[in-house]
Amino acid sequence: MSTTRTHTRSRTALRRAATVTALTAAALFGAAGIASAHVTVHPESYAKGATDGVLTFRVPNEEDSASTDKVQVFLPTDHPVLGVLVHPQDGWTPKVTTTKLKTPVKTDDGTITDAVSEITWTGGKIGAGQYEDFDVAFGQLPDSTSQLMFKTLQTYSDGKVARWIEAPTGGEEPENPAPVLKLTAAGDENAAPTASQGDSDGASKSTAASSDSSDSTARGLGIAGLVVGVLGLAAAAFAVLRGRSAR
Repeated sequence: MSTTRTHTRSRTALRRAATVTALTAAALFGAAGIASAHVTVHPESYAKGATDGVLTFRVPNEEDSASTDKVQVFLPTDHPVLGVLVHPQDGWTPKVTTTKLKTPVKTDDGTITDAVSEITWTGGKIGAGQYEDFDVAFGQLPDSTSQLMFKTLQTYSDGKVARWIEAPTGGEEPENPAPVLKLTAAGDENAAPTASQGDSDGASKSTAASSDSSDSTARGLGIAGLVVGVLGLAAAAFAVLRGRSAR
């Protein structure tokens, strides 16, 4: 009777360990996929008042049965981005909308009364499992705020619209987060370099580095989860062998 109970408990422990391994791996890899599914802006930060830089809006397609055929990015006008230029994108036609500012901005080149408030890309296609980078150059970022939020609408070929418009609250990421660019104090080591300190290639490298860092983190979490699961399986297998030896 004792031998039978030991054998049964060992098999139960083995099944539980296998289940924990599968759930851990699924949760970690699933979290990594969710984290990269929404629209983001790169680099993640710039210095306040930075000049002559590039912002890259990364738009992934998260639908299996539809493609993305329209992207709308709304730029804030209470803290406007000045001197906006859109980089040509193969297959896509951009439309730039400007708005008269409630409070004109004084610059070394004069007073700015209008600023870009919306950029819409149409005509292209982002298929399932793909993404597209949309580059936007700027002349100057504001120095009167700590972050810029770019609300974004992503329209699919089946008519569905993903609304990336929610602001983070309490340090937690909302379900449909808007792309947010952090603006740091001049001299902050975490601030991204301005284009005047480099060039457009430098901005692209910063974007790639940010993406690689996120991917590496996701892979690291997944590997760690698998290692934990394998150790659990090994422990259960040892229990089985020990039970058999006892018999």
